[in-house]
Amino acid sequence: MTLLKSLCLGAVALGALAISNGAANAGATLDRITQKKEMVVATAANWPPQSFMNKDNQLDGFDVEVAKEIAKRLGATARFITPEWGIITAGNWNGRWDISVGSMTPTTGRTRVLDFPAIYYYTPYVFAVHKTSKLDNRAALNGKTIGVEGGTTSEDYINGKLKIDAVGVPEFTADVKPGTVKTYGDSVGPLDDLRLGDGVRVDAIVSALPTVEAAVKRGYPIRAINDKPAYHEPLAIAIDKGDAELNAKLTEIVAALKADGTLKSLSEKWYGMDYTVAK
Repeated sequence: MTLLKSLCLGAVALGALAISNGAANAGATLDRITQKKEMVVATAANWPPQSFMNKDNQLDGFDVEVAKEIAKRLGATARFITPEWGIITAGNWNGRWDISVGSMTPTTGRTRVLDFPAIYYYTPYVFAVHKTSKLDNRAALNGKTIGVEGGTTSEDYINGKLKIDAVGVPEFTADVKPGTVKTYGDSVGPLDDLRLGDGVRVDAIVSALPTVEAAVKRGYPIRAINDKPAYHEPLAIAIDKGDAELNAKLTEIVAALKADGTLKSLSEKWYGMDYTVAK
């Protein structure tokens, strides 16, 4: 047998083994959830009102309640962990958690390493300024210092790199050219710097409208500028790449949550309005 022929046969054997292993592992995550009656959920620890630690030191919020509903319909309970966001979006979870319910946008880059079984709501992103600021439209923000959470759609947007692969999302244009972009490790960092005063550390931030509104309710002296949203973000549940069985089951569950009004009710509870359809 020639060396070339031997190598070719070896490659075929390895390919067959990979296919066999893939078939054996198909549905393994779903089986683990249903057998253990526990679904491990990756989400954020400090992103109100999506997910945050409440006064009882328990994770609470819209995403947390959505995850609990999904787990319940799988006959399981939800157990939450809060890895760094970049680790979640990098994929290759290797069973460390089963699902991410963390308001993740299915961007072009993320779809290469993750699957997105269903979009469960949409949220507008806006520019916000200190309440004493004279800035009141996007054109006035050119050349200013803009704060965003790093590794998110807001960072991609302000740098003119945002691409969203989702049906039904309104078109958007990245028409603000900042002088400086400041990035932060979570969604609260930009808000905390903005609250210090107009132009003290940042002139404006880009954030989800519900996050801005939640900060205002907590006494932050900020406001969304009087302009249309920068973009609308479709938010999806995410799983590791290649689990068709889990993907199909989660698609079915989210469709049921929409059909029976559960998602609408949760959205109205946490946001005061129905964000489950793009507007």
